[in-house]
Amino acid sequence: MTAGNSTSTQSRVAVVTGTAQGIGAAIAAALENSGHKVYGIDKDSVDVTDSAAVNTFFAEIGEVDILVNNAGGVLGQVYHPVEEVRDEDWAAIVAVNLTGSFNCTRAAVSGMKRKGWGRIVNISSGAGRSVSLTGIQAYASAKAGQIGFTRQMAHELGQFGITVNCIAPGFVLSNPTTIKQWESYDKEFQDRLLGDIAVRRLGSPDDIARGVTFFACETSSWITGQTISIDGGHALI
Repeated sequence: MTAGNSTSTQSRVAVVTGTAQGIGAAIAAALENSGHKVYGIDKDSVDVTDSAAVNTFFAEIGEVDILVNNAGGVLGQVYHPVEEVRDEDWAAIVAVNLTGSFNCTRAAVSGMKRKGWGRIVNISSGAGRSVSLTGIQAYASAKAGQIGFTRQMAHELGQFGITVNCIAPGFVLSNPTTIKQWESYDKEFQDRLLGDIAVRRLGSPDDIARGVTFFACETSSWITGQTISIDGGHALI
């Protein structure tokens, strides 16, 4: 039994972005297992950076109770010294990680306000609380921006019965990009990274999904504006 249905069996409507694979797919599955109706979207169905497309999508599905802003990533980019970062590369990462969260939140909150109940969970990254292991400046900055956006939205929306929280995952083997990243490290670096994680293992998408189901349920109704690091204790160092 998940946290979502341990306190309430009421079925709610949820939207999860970035569900094509990995963390997003696990979150969608966890919310479905909690009894909720879940709309999963990815870049092939709705471009979260396109506000018109986002508004159309939310208008078509009706009022939403739970929103998980998970879409993001590094878009295949690799490290370049800051003086070599192109405008379009910076803008693309900020758009999908931060502006996409804004677009979806803006489209979802009217229905939540009318109901007097809502849950918004933003999926940031350990990079947003520290640094990007791959050195991608835009990614670390956008993920830090999501944490700030979480606090601001919690302050603004709490009076309407809407909580807004954030999860900062550690290193999770969730998709081909993160697997390739892990495999690119030599044995010494892999061992050092694992040694910096208190529980001595990498994360799984289900680890993150369990955090989302907690924030989406009644048990967490007096928790808002918070960012929790689900990273096996890596943030301790």
